[in-house]
Amino acid sequence: MNEPRPARQRHPGLVLAIVLICQTMFILDTNVVNIALPDIQRDLGFSAPGLSWVLNAYMLAFGGLLLLGGRAGDILGQRRALIGGVVVFTVASLAGGLATSAGMLLAARAAQGIGAAVSAPTVLALITVGFPEPARRARALGAYAAVSGSGAAIGLIAGGMLTDWISWRWVLFINVPIGVVLLILAPLFIAETGRNPGRFDLAGSLTSTLGMTALVYGFIRAAEQGFGDAITLGALGAAAVLLVLFVAVESRARQPIVPLRLFSDRNRAAGYLVLLFVLAAGNGMFFFLTQFLQQVRGYGPLQAGFAFVPLAVLILVSSSVAARLLPRVGAKALIAVGAAAISVALLWMTRLTPQAAYAAALLGPMLIAGLGMGVLLVGATTVLSSDIRAEDAGAASGLLNVMQQIGGALGLAILVTVFGAATRASRGTAHEVLTGGITTAFTVGSAFTACTILLALAMRTPQPPVAEPAPTEQLTR
Repeated sequence: MNEPRPARQRHPGLVLAIVLICQTMFILDTNVVNIALPDIQRDLGFSAPGLSWVLNAYMLAFGGLLLLGGRAGDILGQRRALIGGVVVFTVASLAGGLATSAGMLLAARAAQGIGAAVSAPTVLALITVGFPEPARRARALGAYAAVSGSGAAIGLIAGGMLTDWISWRWVLFINVPIGVVLLILAPLFIAETGRNPGRFDLAGSLTSTLGMTALVYGFIRAAEQGFGDAITLGALGAAAVLLVLFVAVESRARQPIVPLRLFSDRNRAAGYLVLLFVLAAGNGMFFFLTQFLQQVRGYGPLQAGFAFVPLAVLILVSSSVAARLLPRVGAKALIAVGAAAISVALLWMTRLTPQAAYAAALLGPMLIAGLGMGVLLVGATTVLSSDIRAEDAGAASGLLNVMQQIGGALGLAILVTVFGAATRASRGTAHEVLTGGITTAFTVGSAFTACTILLALAMRTPQPPVAEPAPTEQLTR
C-alpha cells in the first residue's frame, strides 16, 4: 500500500491558510443562510414548514455523505478530493444565488452539501499528514479549532451584513470568488497525498448514507410533527436497521469506509461523543439566541449578527492560548475545562427574561461560552487527530465531521422539540412564552455539555507530548 506523502513544506503557512479557508466556507454556510431565511421566504414563496428545508437539505446531504467523502480522499488522494468537492460546492452556490423557485434553491443547497461532504474531510487529513511534528501540528489544529468554533458566530455576522446591505442572494454568491481562489491556489501549493489502492465500500457507503439521512430526517420531522407521527417513527426505525446493518457490513469489509479500529481507542471513542454533545448544545445556543435577540428584543439581522462578535473573538483567542497550553496540560484537561465553561454559560442563560438587557444578561455568558468552545475544540480535535494510520486519515477526518454535522442537526432537532413542548405548556405574553421555551432548551443543552465533562473524565491521561519549541519558532518557518 502506498503511504501518503506529506504536503509540500516550502510554504506550510500558505498550505494551512488554503485548507482553513475551505473549512471556513463550509462551516459558515449553514449560519450565513440562517439569518437570511425571512428574505428568502418572501422572495421565493416558501411555506413556513418548507423554509426549514433550506437548512435541512444542506445538512442532510453534508452529514449523510461525509463518510463516503472521507474515504474518497484516502483512495483518490486528498488534494483531488478537495478540488473536486470545491468545484461542486462553488457551482452549486452560484446556482443557488440565481434560484428563481423554491425547488431550484433546495436542489442547489443539496448539491452544496454533496460538495462539502467530499472536501471537508480532506481539511483535517491534510493537516494530519502535512504537519507531522507535534508542536507545529498543535498550532495548526488550534487554528482549525478556532475556525470551526467561531464559524457559526461569524456566519451570523456575515449573513446579517450581506442580507441588510445587498441581498440574500449574496449569502450564496459570496462562495463563488472564494471557491475560485481555492481552485487556483490548491494545485499550486498543496502536494497530493498518495493514493491508497482499493475500491469504494459501496455497501458501507449506501447503508451509512441512508441510515444517517433517515436519522437526521426523523429527528427534524419529530421537531415539527412529534414522535407519534407515523413518518417520524418510520424514519427512525429505518435508521436503526440501516445503522446496525452498516456496523455488520463494516465488520466484514476488507476495505471498510469506516475502519472500526478507529473506535478501539477509548480516548478517540470518547472524543467522537464529545463532539456530538458539544455541537448539539452549541448549535441550539446559536439558534435560540438568534431568535431571542430578533423576536424578543427586536434586533435586526445585522444588529443580531454583531451581538455574537464577543463570542467569536473569545473562541479565536482561547483556541490560540489552548494550543500553546496543550503540551503542558494535555487534551483531557482542555476538554473538561471547556465543557464546564460551556455548561456554566448555558445555565446562566436559563435566567433570561423578556426584559433582559444584552450587556447585563447576555454578554457574560456569551464570553464564557466562547472561552469554553475554543479550549474544548482544541482538546477534542487533538485527541481525534492523534495516532491515526496514514491510510485512515480521510476516514477519521470524515467521521470527525460527521459527528459535528449529525450532532448539530440532531441536537437542534431535540432542543426545538423541547422548546415546542415548553411553549405549549406555558402561559403569559408572547414574549414570555417564547423566552420560557428558550430557557428550557438551554437547560437541556447544559445537560448535553455535562455529559461531555463525564466523557472527558473517563479518558485516560496520555503520555506528555513533545515539549513546546522556543517562542521564536513560527508555524510558517
